[in-house]
Amino acid sequence: MDTPLELFIFIDALGWRIAQHHHFLEDLMPYRQPVTMQFGYSCTALPTILSGKKPVDHGHLSFFYLDPANSPFKAFRFLKHVLKPASLWDRGRVRHQLSKIFRAAYGYTGYFQLYAVPFDRLPYFDYCEKKNIFGPEGLAPVPNLFDLLLRSGLQFHITDWQLPEAQNFALAGDAAARKDMNFIFLYTASLDAHLHNHVGDDKAIQQKLDFFDFNIRKLIQVAKSHHPRCHVTVISDHGMTPLRGVFDAKAQIAATPLLFGKDYTACYDATMARFWFHRPGAEEKIRQAMAKAPGHWLNDDEKCRYGIDFPDHKYGDAIHLLDPGWQIAPSDMGVKPLNGMHGYTPDDELSNASLLSDTPFDDCPVQEVADLFTLMKKRIQDMRLDALEHITL
Repeated sequence: MDTPLELFIFIDALGWRIAQHHHFLEDLMPYRQPVTMQFGYSCTALPTILSGKKPVDHGHLSFFYLDPANSPFKAFRFLKHVLKPASLWDRGRVRHQLSKIFRAAYGYTGYFQLYAVPFDRLPYFDYCEKKNIFGPEGLAPVPNLFDLLLRSGLQFHITDWQLPEAQNFALAGDAAARKDMNFIFLYTASLDAHLHNHVGDDKAIQQKLDFFDFNIRKLIQVAKSHHPRCHVTVISDHGMTPLRGVFDAKAQIAATPLLFGKDYTACYDATMARFWFHRPGAEEKIRQAMAKAPGHWLNDDEKCRYGIDFPDHKYGDAIHLLDPGWQIAPSDMGVKPLNGMHGYTPDDELSNASLLSDTPFDDCPVQEVADLFTLMKKRIQDMRLDALEHITL
């Protein structure tokens, strides 16, 4: 009896518009559709896809959230006096190396970056992705894909996001060559970084897609030579929207008489500004300061619909979201704007993710990225039933 194999390939930032415009894998995967993204960033969408749950359930929205009592960055209250000059320590490469040292010192296994958060403001925040979200209990207490596969008893392989993509493709090929392999989940992140810089360059995008086209076809050839019943599905988390303009939210708030940490606290992501209000009058002044921003304040209905209505307001008492294409710069994510960004309203057409497959999926309708977990779960359950039907008593 041949063992069926489900091969899921996750290409971060493979938006529907790009997949269609470049006719990506159309000959191999005729069953395809756009998928509504999860409000937030990759750090929001990935946990949603890996669990099928909304942020309010799995706890991940943005990397930094307000929690000074439990902040792992308390030492920066003193280090801020040592880490000078700012012109050196605020450089991206220097911050990256400092992040690696901090991650190792605290034993974090998840994706960790200090980004451009000012050192004197870090002690107000905690960080959400301390654990490897792809690994066992990576989203505990919410079960993730790894936990589901482990309980299923099936043979599976989930790639290591920390390894080079070429190596992960090779390891996925080795796994696919195993006769007993049932499920492979291959995650890739390089397209996201590529599109942040080259979102408007069709030639550069095509060159990057050619890399995936070649490696995916090679992987499929290996998989189907060992598993005649092999189904292949490509999924993503969001698209990419070209830069339209920049808004300096930090300068607008700094122009008020309010004191950070006393009257309010704020975290400036690339496309949204999140605020916590500590004293009477602070909210009114901040809303006035943000009045010229090209965007809007999320209302309660939107927060509920996006699954970010946290009862404790850990990610903000109020969130101002910019219009598609606009970026906050400088922000706590970076000093300069990028050519492309995501993290806008899920209604933005350019934000749509992709679902491409060689197999119909009308038995498990997919509308938003959380449904991609349901699709994977359905395929896992189908394989378990298939295995039971072929047991010889």
